Amino acid sequence: MNHPRTVIRFINAAHVIDHMFMLIFPAAVLGMTSGFGLGYAEMIGLSLGGFIAFGACSLPAGWLGDLWSRRRMMLMFFFGIGAAALITGLAKDVPVLVAGLTLIGVFAAIYHPVGTAMLVSHAENPGREIGINGMWGNLGVAFAALLTGFLTARFGWRAAFILPGAVSILTGIGFLFCVGEHPPPHLTRNTTARDSAGSGISMRRVFIVLAMVTATGGVVFNASTVTYPKLFQDRLATLIDSPDTLGIVVSLAYAFGAVAQLIMGRLIDRLSLKAPFVILTLCQAPLLVMLAFGQGGTVVLFGALFMFAVFGQVTVNDAMVARFVAPRWQSRVFALRYFLSFGASAAAIPMIAYLEPRHGLLGLYLVLACFATLTFVAALIFPATGTSRAEAAST
Repeated sequence: MNHPRTVIRFINAAHVIDHMFMLIFPAAVLGMTSGFGLGYAEMIGLSLGGFIAFGACSLPAGWLGDLWSRRRMMLMFFFGIGAAALITGLAKDVPVLVAGLTLIGVFAAIYHPVGTAMLVSHAENPGREIGINGMWGNLGVAFAALLTGFLTARFGWRAAFILPGAVSILTGIGFLFCVGEHPPPHLTRNTTARDSAGSGISMRRVFIVLAMVTATGGVVFNASTVTYPKLFQDRLATLIDSPDTLGIVVSLAYAFGAVAQLIMGRLIDRLSLKAPFVILTLCQAPLLVMLAFGQGGTVVLFGALFMFAVFGQVTVNDAMVARFVAPRWQSRVFALRYFLSFGASAAAIPMIAYLEPRHGLLGLYLVLACFATLTFVAALIFPATGTSRAEAAST
C-alpha cells in the first residue's frame, strides 16, 4: 500500500509545478515583447488559450480521475506539462508559442480536480493538509516570479520554461516508481461526507455560494496574479532596475499567501467555515482599491495583504468540498469547482488586454474591486456550520 506521506509529498510538489508553470509566461513576458515584435497587452493575450484549457479540461480530468485512475492522470500531468514547457521554451514564432502555452493549460488542468482529491483521500486531517498543500501551491506562484526573473536575467526567457520543464519530467519519473496504483486508505474507510444530511444545512445553498465565489474569485485571482509583475514594475520603477529584483519583490508579496493558507488550514478544522470566509472576502475590495491608487513601497504592503486574503479564501473554498462531498465524488466536484474558477479566470485575460491599454492598471483594479464585492456578498449568505471536529464526531 502507498504510504500516505509519500503520496502527499508528490501531490504538494505537483501543486508547486501547477501554479508555477501557469505564471511563468506573465513573469517572462516582460522580456519577450521585443523578440516577438508585440506589446505587453498583445503578448498577454497569447496566453488566453492556456487559461481557457486550464478551466475547460478540468472537467474531463476529474471524471477520468474518479473513473479511470488518479495515479495515471497525475503521471500525465507531470510528463505532459513538462513537455509543454519545453515546447514553449523552444518556440521561435507566435503559433508555436501559443501552442505551447495552450498545452501547459491542458495538462495543468489535471492537478486541481485529481491532485486535490488524491490529497484529501490520503489525509488524516484534511483541513491541515489542504492548508499545507495550498502553501506549496502559493510557493509555486512565488517561484514563478522569483525563478523566472532570475533565469530571464541570467540566461534569457527560454531557460525560464526549459529548466522547470525538465524538473517536472524528472519528478514524474519519481512519482512513477514511488506511488503505486493501490487505493488510498481513507477512500475505503470514509465513504460519506463529513457534514451529515441531518445537520440542517442546505446543500443547494452551499453549492450555489461555492459556484458564485468560485466564478467571481477566479476572475480576481487570475487578473491580479497575472498583472502583479507589471503593477510592481510600473509603481516601483524608481526602486527596481532588473528582472530578478522585480521577481524577488513580487515573490515576497505572494509569500504572504502561503502564510494565510497555513493559518487557514489549521483554523478550519477548529472553526465554522463562515467566519474566516466572511473576514477574508471583506478585506479584498478595499485592498484592490488601495492597489489601484498605491505608489512606491505601499504597493508591496497592499499587494502582500491582498495575497493573504485571496489565498486564504482558496483554502476555505477547497475545505467546503472536502467537508461536504463524499470521497468517491470528490474528483468530479473539484473538477466542477475548478472548471468554474479557471473558466471564469480565463475572462481575465481579454479583460486585461482591453482595460490596460485604455485605463491602465488603475482602471483594471477598480473593476476587480467590484468582482471582490460580489464575492463578499456571496460569503454573507453562506450557511453557518459547526466545526469540522464536531461534524466528524456526529457522523
